[in-house]
Amino acid sequence: MSKVAIITGGSRGIGEAMTLKLGEMGFNVVINYRSERSKKLSDDLSEKLARDYGVESIVVRADVSKYSDCERLVNAAIDKFGNKINVLINNAGITNNCNFLDITEEAYTNVINTNLMSFLHMCHLALPYMVDLEEGSSIINTSSIGGLMGVANQGDYCAAKAGVIGLTRALALEFASRKVRVNAIAPGMIMTDMLRGVNQDELKALASTIPMGHIGDISDISGCMEYIINAPYLTGQVISPNGGVIMP
Repeated sequence: MSKVAIITGGSRGIGEAMTLKLGEMGFNVVINYRSERSKKLSDDLSEKLARDYGVESIVVRADVSKYSDCERLVNAAIDKFGNKINVLINNAGITNNCNFLDITEEAYTNVINTNLMSFLHMCHLALPYMVDLEEGSSIINTSSIGGLMGVANQGDYCAAKAGVIGLTRALALEFASRKVRVNAIAPGMIMTDMLRGVNQDELKALASTIPMGHIGDISDISGCMEYIINAPYLTGQVISPNGGVIMP
């Protein structure tokens, strides 16, 4: 049977790069999206996976901050590809970028639910199909350097991303004996559509704060994901491609 991967938030930016890398690696892919804007991107990705890599994929709309939607996403994967999941990539995430005095309870709850609770939901639902596989299985959680250091106006985001690291380490210990590896990627500043839209002088100023002198590419993260999937002795680790901004 072909190997199967689920990726949340897999339609654009870092998620898109990881989705395409999974296809290149020969995985059938379950692509999750939330908004109508992302539906077309996800459909285009699905077509590209079939055309360029000859793998199958399905596109599933789900708000992964909700347990019931996560359940529907996992069930769709099982219904389409069978009773096992080889790789789970928890990548869905949002940010508020708001100072803590002005932020609303609704706003920070939404960040926590999307950036942390969705990871718990997906792990809880997917793990029964990942344990004790002969070839092993892998969970990769997208954290952030914000989970390793403080970032002003990102209290809710940093709290969620630090929680992702704690979850990663706990599950790695709990499921190591059952052939499930659990690791996290904590990206630094990566060139995505959001950064492309900022003033170029501001972008140069941002790059100058990075010891390596440049902003990372989405391929830096998808390449890290590929390494983790292919590293059978790696579990409970946080790998942070960040150009030297922080060295945990």
